[in-house]
Amino acid sequence: MEEGESLQLHVSMVEQLPSLLRIYLGCAAVLYGDYQNADLVKIHIRSGKVSLMRFDEFDDNPLPRMIERVKIKLREQEIDYFAYGEEYEPPFLFRKSRYINEEFPNYPEQVAFEEALEGIELFDLSGYGPSPGELQQTLEKHRWAVDGFDLIPATTIPDLDTPCGQYLTYRQLIECGETQARTGLLNLPKQADSYNALHALAVQLLDPVIDYFGMIHLTYGFCSPALSREIPGRISPKLDQHASHELNRLGNPVCQRFGAAVDFIVEDESMLEVAQWVVANTSFDRLYFYGDGNPVHVSFGPNNDRQIVRMVPAKSGRLVPQVVSSAAFLALH
Repeated sequence: MEEGESLQLHVSMVEQLPSLLRIYLGCAAVLYGDYQNADLVKIHIRSGKVSLMRFDEFDDNPLPRMIERVKIKLREQEIDYFAYGEEYEPPFLFRKSRYINEEFPNYPEQVAFEEALEGIELFDLSGYGPSPGELQQTLEKHRWAVDGFDLIPATTIPDLDTPCGQYLTYRQLIECGETQARTGLLNLPKQADSYNALHALAVQLLDPVIDYFGMIHLTYGFCSPALSREIPGRISPKLDQHASHELNRLGNPVCQRFGAAVDFIVEDESMLEVAQWVVANTSFDRLYFYGDGNPVHVSFGPNNDRQIVRMVPAKSGRLVPQVVSSAAFLALH
C-alpha cells in the first residue's frame, strides 16, 4: 500500500481482497481481459485506473524484470500498453517481498536476499531503485554477484586495470615490490576470492588511509607462490596473508588466515602516526610496525583480529615480534 496512491499485490491474492475491490478489478477485466495472466495488479486510488504488470520469471527470481505493463483507464474506457525490450529497458522489481505474502514460493529466501542487498549499502532502493545497468556495474565493481536467491562474492576474474576501491587498481596491488619488478613475474592471483579480498582490503583500509593522508606507496602487495620463492630473506607465506586465497600445489590454502595484505609507506609522514591512525579508525586484521621510517604491514581478513605486532630489535640486532595492545600502541610517541 502506497498511502493515497495505490495498492499493489500479486494476482494470487486478488481473491482475498474486499468485495468492492474485486468488483473494481472485474470491471477492468471486462474492458481488458483476464488479469490472471499478469503477475502484479496495481489499483490506483485517485485516478480510476488499474495497472497490470508482467515480469520475466517472477516466481523464481529475486529481481524479476518487467516485460509488459498495461494501464486500464476505467473512466475513459481506454487501455495503454507498454512492452519492455529494445525501446524500453526492462526494469528490475526491487523489494519483491512487499507484493507477496508468506505463502508465496521462496518467500523466506526473497526476504533474506533483500536484507543482504540492503546490507551491502551500495544502492538507494527507494522509489524504483537503480537501473539494470547501474545495478550490474555497481555489483561487479564491488565484487558481488547474484546467484539464485543468494548474494555472493564475485566468482569472476577482473581485468588488472579495473579499479580496486576508489584510488587503486588490481594491477597496482599485484605488480608492486622490488622482487616482482626484478623478476618480471606475472604474479597473478588464480582464485576469484583473492581479488575479492584485495578489493575488501582497498575499500576498508587503503581508501580511508589515502583519504586522510594522501596517496600511499605500495612496497609489497599480493604474492603468488611463484613470487614467494624468489623473495630473499625471511617471509612467512603461511601467516602473512600476502598470498590471500591462493592454493599450493596440493590444492590447500597457502595461508589459512585468508584475507589480503600489503606493505605501504606514506612519503613525508610519520609512519607511527599512520599506523596509529589505522589502529584507531579501521577494522584491520593484523598490523606489523617496523619503525617510524619504514613501511607498515596491514591486512584485512575474515578473522578481524586487530592484532598489533611491533618489530623490535633484540640484543643481536635482529628484529623480533612483540604483540602489543591497542592502548599501548596508541600511547607510543
